[in-house]
Amino acid sequence: MHKDAVNNKKDLIETDAMTSITIDCVIFGFQEGSLEILLVKHAEGISKGKWGLPGGWIKKKESTDAAAYRLLRELTGLDKLFLEQLKAFGDPDRFPLDRVITIGYYALVKRENYRLKAGFTASEVGWFKMKDIPDLIYDHNQILNFSLRHLRNRIRQAPIGFNLLPEKFTLLELMHLYEEILGIEMDKPNFRRKILKMKLLRDLNEKQVGVSHRAAKLYSFDEKIYHKLTEKGFNFEF
Repeated sequence: MHKDAVNNKKDLIETDAMTSITIDCVIFGFQEGSLEILLVKHAEGISKGKWGLPGGWIKKKESTDAAAYRLLRELTGLDKLFLEQLKAFGDPDRFPLDRVITIGYYALVKRENYRLKAGFTASEVGWFKMKDIPDLIYDHNQILNFSLRHLRNRIRQAPIGFNLLPEKFTLLELMHLYEEILGIEMDKPNFRRKILKMKLLRDLNEKQVGVSHRAAKLYSFDEKIYHKLTEKGFNFEF
């Protein structure tokens, strides 16, 4: 959402929003072994009928972080999710009607937790696999590509990928997540050895149920170790 999301000056006054700076967020999800992005289709203005990243205006009396959390809560119904700021995107020509700077964020959500709701300027909202991303409005493809590069660097330094997995998961699901984000193929025994050596996982002494193949062991992450490694960092080479 940008300038075309508000029809006239009266609307801007009523929403008490800043008119030259916005929030745009890349929302990552992980479903059936595929990394996906949440997009919205605009319902009005110069971008009507086109897909873009979810976002919106920043209220005059809220921080950029507060605005990002509010916009994501309105879209997904989630109050607690992993969210980090990327950077400001301020090319003078990024928005055709006026000078608008956007603050980019990225979020990681567990797909089973969301409750999608298109905003008042969006006609549709949906998940897209990376290979199916359409040509997005303005500089949103650039923001998306930047966020993906940032995510690839971050998961090598902190276990933030766990924010995309269900509460219980298999080692294979975890490996597929890393393969999807990094765009590489991994050696299963090597990955298993390295990830278990970190003591980050808790063996739940449970196995998958209702699967056609041999049931695999289920794990969850150790919250204490997770927070320690997220703050301290590590160098996880595959």
